[in-house]
Amino acid sequence: MSNSVVHNLLNRGLIRPVNFEHQNKLNSSCAVSVYQTSAVNPAVGNIGRSNLGTKLYGKGLKKAGRKLITETGRSVSFVPRAVLAMDPASQAAEKFKLDGNIDLLVEFTSTTVREVNIQIAHTSDSLLLHWGAIRDNKEKWVLPSRSPDRTINYKNRAFRTPFVKSGANSYLKLEIDDHAIQAIEFLIFDESRNKWYKNNGQNFRINLRMGKNVEHNVSVPEDLVQIQAYLRWERNGKQMYSPEKEKEEYEAARMELREEMMRGASVEDLRAKLLKKDNTSDSPKSKETSSSGQEAPKKVSKQQKDKKHFRTEKIQRQGRDLNKLICKHVADSVEPKSKVSNEPRALTTLEMYSKAKEEQETTPIFSKKTFKLEGSSILVLVTKLSGKTKIHLATDFKEPITLHWALSQKGGEWLDPPSDILPPNSLPVRGAVDTQLTIVSTDLPSPVQTFELEIEGDSYKGMPFVLNVGERWIKNNNSDFYVDFAQEEKHVQKDYGDGKGTAKHLLDRIADLESEAQKSFMHRFNIAADLMDEAKRAGQLGFAGILVWMRFMATRQLVWNKNYNVKPREISKAQDRLTDVLQEVYASYPEYREIVRMIMSTVGRGGEGDVGQRIRDEILVIQRKNDCKGGIMEEWHQKLHNNTSPDDVVICQALMDYVKSDFDMSVYWKTLNDNGITKERLLSYDRAIHSEPSFRREQKDGLLRDLGHYMRTLKAVHSGADLESAIQNCMGYQDDGEGFMVGVQINPVSGLPSGYPDLLRFVLEHVEEKNVEPLLEGLLEARQELRPLLLKSHDRLKDLLFLDLALDSTVRTVIERGYEQLNDAGPEKIMYFISLVLENLALSSDDNEDLIYCLKGWKFALDMFKSKKDHWALYAKSVLDRSRLALASKAERYLEILQPSAEYLGSCLGVDQSAVNIFTEEIIRAGSAAALSSLVNRLDPVLRQTANLGSWQVISPVEVVGYVIVVDELLTVQNKTYDRPTIIVANRVRGEEEIPDGAVAVLTPDMPDVLSHVSVRARNGKICFATCFDSGILSDLQAKDGKLLSLKPTSADVVYSEVNDSELSSVSSDNVEDAPPNISLIKKEFAGRYAISSEEFTSDLVGAKSRNIGYLKGKVPSWVGIPTSVALPFGVFEKVLSEKANQAVSEKLQVLKKSLHEGDQGALAEIRKTVLGLVAPAELVEELKSTMKSSDMPWPGDEGEQRWEQAWAAIKKVWASKWNERAYFSTRKVKLDHDYLCMAVLVQEVINADYAFVIHTTNPSSGDSLEIYAEVVKGLGETLVGAYPGRSLSFICKKNNLDSPLVLGYPSKPIGLFIRRSIIFRSDSNGEDLEGYAGAGLYDSVPMDEEDNVVLDYTTDPLITDESFQKKILSDIARAGDAIEKLYGTAQDIEGVIRDGKLYVVQTRPQV
Repeated sequence: MSNSVVHNLLNRGLIRPVNFEHQNKLNSSCAVSVYQTSAVNPAVGNIGRSNLGTKLYGKGLKKAGRKLITETGRSVSFVPRAVLAMDPASQAAEKFKLDGNIDLLVEFTSTTVREVNIQIAHTSDSLLLHWGAIRDNKEKWVLPSRSPDRTINYKNRAFRTPFVKSGANSYLKLEIDDHAIQAIEFLIFDESRNKWYKNNGQNFRINLRMGKNVEHNVSVPEDLVQIQAYLRWERNGKQMYSPEKEKEEYEAARMELREEMMRGASVEDLRAKLLKKDNTSDSPKSKETSSSGQEAPKKVSKQQKDKKHFRTEKIQRQGRDLNKLICKHVADSVEPKSKVSNEPRALTTLEMYSKAKEEQETTPIFSKKTFKLEGSSILVLVTKLSGKTKIHLATDFKEPITLHWALSQKGGEWLDPPSDILPPNSLPVRGAVDTQLTIVSTDLPSPVQTFELEIEGDSYKGMPFVLNVGERWIKNNNSDFYVDFAQEEKHVQKDYGDGKGTAKHLLDRIADLESEAQKSFMHRFNIAADLMDEAKRAGQLGFAGILVWMRFMATRQLVWNKNYNVKPREISKAQDRLTDVLQEVYASYPEYREIVRMIMSTVGRGGEGDVGQRIRDEILVIQRKNDCKGGIMEEWHQKLHNNTSPDDVVICQALMDYVKSDFDMSVYWKTLNDNGITKERLLSYDRAIHSEPSFRREQKDGLLRDLGHYMRTLKAVHSGADLESAIQNCMGYQDDGEGFMVGVQINPVSGLPSGYPDLLRFVLEHVEEKNVEPLLEGLLEARQELRPLLLKSHDRLKDLLFLDLALDSTVRTVIERGYEQLNDAGPEKIMYFISLVLENLALSSDDNEDLIYCLKGWKFALDMFKSKKDHWALYAKSVLDRSRLALASKAERYLEILQPSAEYLGSCLGVDQSAVNIFTEEIIRAGSAAALSSLVNRLDPVLRQTANLGSWQVISPVEVVGYVIVVDELLTVQNKTYDRPTIIVANRVRGEEEIPDGAVAVLTPDMPDVLSHVSVRARNGKICFATCFDSGILSDLQAKDGKLLSLKPTSADVVYSEVNDSELSSVSSDNVEDAPPNISLIKKEFAGRYAISSEEFTSDLVGAKSRNIGYLKGKVPSWVGIPTSVALPFGVFEKVLSEKANQAVSEKLQVLKKSLHEGDQGALAEIRKTVLGLVAPAELVEELKSTMKSSDMPWPGDEGEQRWEQAWAAIKKVWASKWNERAYFSTRKVKLDHDYLCMAVLVQEVINADYAFVIHTTNPSSGDSLEIYAEVVKGLGETLVGAYPGRSLSFICKKNNLDSPLVLGYPSKPIGLFIRRSIIFRSDSNGEDLEGYAGAGLYDSVPMDEEDNVVLDYTTDPLITDESFQKKILSDIARAGDAIEKLYGTAQDIEGVIRDGKLYVVQTRPQV
């Protein structure tokens, strides 16, 4: 009976056979079990009192109460206590199943010679052990010095040893005496059946440990034992240990290190491994030395157990000079530095076929999709016309392909296609069709296989298919391929293009290497590291290309692993190699630091990357992989893009519970409600969630898998786990909780500021708190403290960078979490939050000067608010506007640098076109810029109301004419195409929509972000886009539905009026003002003078600009300065052109002007370029020199010939501006003869202005002639009259009270222009200042020297900060305007400057 019981237990896998050492002396009857019984039949209870051993084996033996059926049929309860007898030295045993029913038992015994005993329950007498050993952690097998009898050497790659047959089992014993061998690996081969037995497709592996008698003589340093014990404690979940358990863990750690030393590791190897240092480095940074030159003790210590934790509720931030945070590291150009070929990339066979097919196709492409497979691709084109859908499929597979396909009316269906539409070579099979593809090879480098299908009507929505190649089935990442012909692709995948604006050569290399890179992360990271030198040579665009590639990887647009097994340590090694190279680039190339940070965030310190960014990326992956892009998943996606919060963890869990419950909606709501989320709360989000989940059954497994992965990402962000990991890596310990190993330091980063651990502890302790303000302050203080270390060389620089990235990411997440507490907050709180986010953005930017001055502006606004200054809201609005401009500028810069690379590389790699289109937009929105934009939007209406500002926020100021159409949501019309220019008035604009084709303007009461998708599209597409805050104006616009309106936006207002259809036909891209019909130009002739003084200015010789300056001289009050002037009169250009030396230029101009008259608008730029080739006659040079010197003006030639050449080039640029596009079309529009337009040149000495101003002596907004309106900028006036972004300081002043100016708006222009002492050459044509036609500003004024662009800090400008200085300057400007108006007797448009408090007027003209 005992043997029956044992047999029963063996079949249950609960015990082991007898000790292998005695196997040749035992038969099967010796295999007896040893166990004790509890309340059992005495006959059974007498079984098994053995002296061979009592050691427990496996968790399965701990279960009490299992019942055993004996031969008598009686059930016996028992508690297993041990297994078949083993040798006392036995240390490990493993059991495997072969083919599901064959037992393989392996036992390892460690003494001086280690033994491996193998038993297999198999009747074959032809079993061989195919085996080898592992040494030095290398994959390649080595052959041990000892092997059993009858072992043969197989090709010097493995041993083959036959098993010994004994009854129903086969046995084998191996003896290993090489202490450096760490493991054996083996397979089993049944020679007679030619059959291999593997361990789930892999080698069997048995790790070998050293015997205690050998280990006892190995000494391990105590500091290393302490570190190993800490690591064990960390792996075990940082449990609370008793003193006995602590001692046990120490000894276990010691034994582990001894084993490594017995396998050949030295103490230095162990120390390098545990401290993560390269012990082979000779760099001074790899060791720390004391002042005596001796190596300092390693940084391994244990903090005092009574150390108190950091429990402060709010940190005290250090006062800092924000100017010291300014970085001006800017890459010079977006053009690649390396001189590489720009030849178009050679098309593949399939791409050549696709291009030819699209050219042949007369019907527009409805959708186009390319599926990338290993070494091949599948192209699918869909066209639709007159109720017919045509599907064309092609592939460059070399082997013959059978397409296994069907049709569907909804997702997941496989329906039999109608028999009358089946292509040739088709065979219906079980609810599908098999079609042999047709081979086409005409004019192609290699054959292409094709399939064509035509379907009548629209009852079918898609076509699922898989491929059959011989015996293989090919699927789309384990799913069916699917062609959707119900929904048109708005963005059909584009061709490669020429790669303009990219490091094309590098991107082509990446595309060529992608098939290798997609094998594994190890391959991809190593390839990226190898390409880094080429990226350096290409400059900024090279790193942009690497970033695009890595981000395509991070967002799962590229294959992560393709049939390649790689060990985690190999991935880690490749990752370390890449991040080491990036660390070197960061240290050596400060102008690329921002982009390197972005690359590092995609690669990650431990393969995780920027977890906060993954929240946004992975929801898109879930939608794409599970075909669930609409409904709740899209609404949740929008909510996550706007702001993720801990609520998202609950929503994710609710969705998982709903799916698990077989789609029970009550379960979904129960999970939400149990965690405090109601329907009202879902609707209260900025991006509300309206829909309930609705999934299909075939989506269940994929959703559970992907939502489960996503839950880990959400928890990592909202629990601070990613931040905690980065902190621990730098600090060398985890210092929360009580108990074993608290405070053990393992190689902390050196040189951290005093008190930094306490600061980081504060951050971790507050990371989940609802009140986010103290946490934000702590995070930013931590970044500020860390910053100096990031700006200098450090042996742990990349660890510091990953800590800074984690802090940055946490700021963004916490800000989003804090939106809720701002719902009822006052302006002070919102301004403070804006300053915090702006500080975070500045700390992550290479060129941050503008951001720093915005930050200083917000702090100044907060001080004004606290001091209860009257104009605090007006000033804050200017800072808000400047902040918006800074965000828009940053977005445009990213777009310029990244988007061309995304489009080119995305096309090369077959990346989904929608992902390519929003590539840069997603990067922008994922950073602090998006959070800042959202906060600014919250504050804007508050400031407008407080400061009594206007009714519009203009996002894209473009003058347009179009027909009004009123819609409820822009979303509902985004896919429409309007056949006439259309102004859309939309009640709701979310920010994610496309702007319909044919739309010229979008007006809305909504406030989409300046960085939103729709805002970016509007600016790029030159579409007017503005928010209206006045419900009355909005109602009026809506009432004009169907009417033709003209919109004329400024930076702060939109003027609209009804117009007739003729206005629409005359609109040009320049949209200059209409002129009355009866205006004309009088052609001017050369009067025999090349240069004249201001006393000689007459209407026959110069324009109104020069004449007005001459008139003012001596007539204005003495405190108003007039700059000395001379001029090159009318006709000089034509005279110079007629000189023999300029004959070639003249002839070329005639040809170009003819082309222009024939409609070639491209000739304008060529004309301007040609004019610059004119040579100056000697008479002109001498006469201009004499005139300037006699007028006490400096002559440029006195400083050398080069200075005169600069002056001459400036004169020619003024003449050439006659052919500016805007100027040319302006004269054409009002029917002025462009050939009659003549250009004099006013020459003045430049006054290097502190401020420049423009005065309108009649308020242009109100038409009030008793009120002066003026605008002032810092620096030269070009920023005021030219196309420079931002607003100037504006004010009004009553003419009867010139000492009381009233500021209407503070400046938001970020740039001021300043210049050395120089000469300016101003355009002065006979086409300016004609009555009823404002031609001023159409032509160029050119200084001899380049102006310096200076980023402005208004917090140090006395015009802003000093009320008395401001009042004096503004009053002086108003008085000057009043005096000049009185001199002329009509309203004047006046330009002037302030220098050292002195006011100068540089020109005046009648106000139009």
